[in-house]
Amino acid sequence: MTDRKIELLRSMREQSRQGGGEERIKRQHETGRATARERLDILLDPGSFRELDAFVKHRVDDFGMDKQRLLGDSVVTGWGTINGRLVYVYSQDFTVVGGTLSEVHAQKIIKVMEAAMKVGAPVIGLNDSGGARIQEGVLSLGGYADIFLRNTLASGVIPQISVIMGPCAGGAVYSPALTDFTLMVKDTSYMFITGPDVVKAVTHEDVSFEDLGGASVHSTKSGVCHLVGDNETQTLLLARELLGYMPQNNMEDPPYLPSKDDPLRAEADLDTIIPDNPNKPYDMKEVIRRVVDEGIFYEIQPEFAANIVVGFARLGGHSVGIVGNQPAVLAGVLDIKASEKAARFVRTCDCFNIPIITFVDVPGYMPGTDQEHNGIITSGAKLLFAYCEATVPKLTVTTRKSYGGAYCVMSSKHLRGDLNLAWPTAEIAVMGPEGAVEIIYRRDLKASDDPLALKTKLAADYRERLANPYIAAERGFVDDVIEPRETRARLINGLEVFQNKRDTNPPKKHGNIPL
Repeated sequence: MTDRKIELLRSMREQSRQGGGEERIKRQHETGRATARERLDILLDPGSFRELDAFVKHRVDDFGMDKQRLLGDSVVTGWGTINGRLVYVYSQDFTVVGGTLSEVHAQKIIKVMEAAMKVGAPVIGLNDSGGARIQEGVLSLGGYADIFLRNTLASGVIPQISVIMGPCAGGAVYSPALTDFTLMVKDTSYMFITGPDVVKAVTHEDVSFEDLGGASVHSTKSGVCHLVGDNETQTLLLARELLGYMPQNNMEDPPYLPSKDDPLRAEADLDTIIPDNPNKPYDMKEVIRRVVDEGIFYEIQPEFAANIVVGFARLGGHSVGIVGNQPAVLAGVLDIKASEKAARFVRTCDCFNIPIITFVDVPGYMPGTDQEHNGIITSGAKLLFAYCEATVPKLTVTTRKSYGGAYCVMSSKHLRGDLNLAWPTAEIAVMGPEGAVEIIYRRDLKASDDPLALKTKLAADYRERLANPYIAAERGFVDDVIEPRETRARLINGLEVFQNKRDTNPPKKHGNIPL
C-alpha cells in the first residue's frame, strides 16, 4: 500500500470527524451542547468506540443539498463498551444539516440496531435532530418508519435507551417513546409532536419550547421522560449507570455485582419506622434504602406519579426492580398515572429477567369523577395485567395498609407471587376500619347518642380482629409475618431460592393488555 493511499484514508477520516465544520461546532458549544463525538467519548469506555459508515454521504442533490454532502452525513454510528460490556450506539450530529434525518441517516441507525439484535447487545441513541430532512420528502419519512419497526422488533429483546440531547420533534419522538428508557437534559433538550408555532396557530396558545416539551414537563407531567440530568455529562453518566442493572439481552440474567454489605444485616430502625397512628405518613424510600445493598436505590421517574416509587437496586449483589407505594404522597393511593408508571416498569423488568420486589402500603384506588372518567379502571387493569403476566421471581412485603382491589393488584399471592411477607403492622382487609364500620354498623351509629365515640371504638375493634396480617397468613396468602428488621435477609434468601424459578404463560401470539 502506497503512502499516498494511507494519507488519503487518514485525510478522509479526519474530514468525517469534523462534522459540520469549526463554525457550526462553535455554535453548538455556545448553546451548552457537546458534539456527537464528544458525547460518545463521555458515554463509552475510553478508546472503545469503533465507527461504522464514516464515509457514507446522502444522495439527494436538489434544493442546494449538493453543497452539504459531508462524510458520515448527520449521524455517528458504531459500537463500544460501557464498563467492559458491548453496546451499539448512534449519535445524531446537529452540526450537519441540523442533525436532520435523511434516507442514509436512517439506514445507518438501522444497521446498528439490526447488528445489536444479532449479537444480543443494548442500543443507546443520542438524539439531537431538527427532524425529517424536508429536501428528501417521503424518503426521510420512510426512514423514520423503518426505524420504528426495528424499535418494535427489538422491544423486549435487547435494552434500548434514548438520550435526548437537543431537539426531538414531530415523528422523531416516536422512536424514543418505543424504547425502554428516555433520558433528557435540563434546559437544553425538548420533545414534542408539534412545535410552539403550530400550537399557537391552532389553539392560540403562547408557549415556549421548554414549557411545551422540556425536561421538566416530561419528567413531572407527561411521564415521557424517565430521568433528567442537570447537564449533558450527568445525563450520559446516568445512562451508563442505568445499563449496569440490565442484562445484555432477554436471554441473559442481569449482571451480578458482589457486595460487601452483609446479606444477614438486620436493620433495627425498620422496627419503628411505621408510625403508631395508621393515618400518619412515612417515606417508603427510607424503607427501601435500609434494605438494599449499600443503601443505593436508582429511582426511575422520581418526580412523576410520586405516590408510587419504582427503580433498581441490588440485594445480595443481585439486580432487582423495586415497586413501592409511597405513603408520603397521597397516602400511597393508586391513581391513573401511578398505575401506568408501575405497570410499565413491571413489564420492563419481566422482559429482561429482573426479579421484582414490591413494598405494599396502599389504601386503595383514588376515588372521584376525574379518575373514573379518565379511565382508572383501564389503568388499574394495566398494572394488574403486568403483575399477572410477569414470570420473573416476585417477592412482596406488606408494611402497612393493603385494602380492597389494590391488595389483589400489588403482587399478591393470587397473582403468582413467589414469596409474600408481611410486617406485624400490616392491615389487610376489604377496606379501612373507619369505612368498614360505617357500613357494617350503619344502624347502630345512626341510633347512637355519641356516634363518633362509638365509631372510634368499633374501628379499633375491627382493626384488632380483621385488619391484621394473621388472617391472610392462616389462609396461606401471606407466607410469613416477620419482624421488619429481618426484611433484608429474608428477601435475599428468597432471591436465592427462586433464582432458577420456571414459570410460563399459555401459548399465544401475545396478550391483549388493556391499552
